[in-house]
Formats: sequence, structure tokens, C-alpha cells
Amino acid sequence: MTDLPDKPEKQQTPEAERALAEAKARRAEIDAKVAYAPEEKNGRGGLDPVRYDDWEVKGIATDF
Repeated sequence: MTDLPDKPEKQQTPEAERALAEAKARRAEIDAKVAYAPEEKNGRGGLDPVRYDDWEVKGIATDF
């Protein structure tokens, strides 16, 4: 196997950095909310399908 040269890292715009920070904060908020949610009894299993305030099944989200 040959050694590949290191790729220079792309510089992100301030807008992209801000968007990534906002998304990280939203994910942390959702994770915290899920951690304190009561366990569902006799549910479908897996993650809560409305954890993003949309109904989600198999990766497809429907806003209701």
C-alpha cells in the first residue's frame, strides 16, 4: 500500500461554521430531551419516531 499525500483541509466560511455549531447545539438539546424521556412500554422499539418534531420511519420524515 502506498502512502497518500496529506490533503490540505478546506477552510469553511463563517456561515458554515455557525450552521455546524447550531446543528450541534440542536442535536445536544434533542439528546438531552431523549435522555429524560420516560421509557415506552410495549412500543415499537428503537428511537422515538417524533424526536425531531416530525414523524420518522426508516429515515423518511413527514411533518405533521
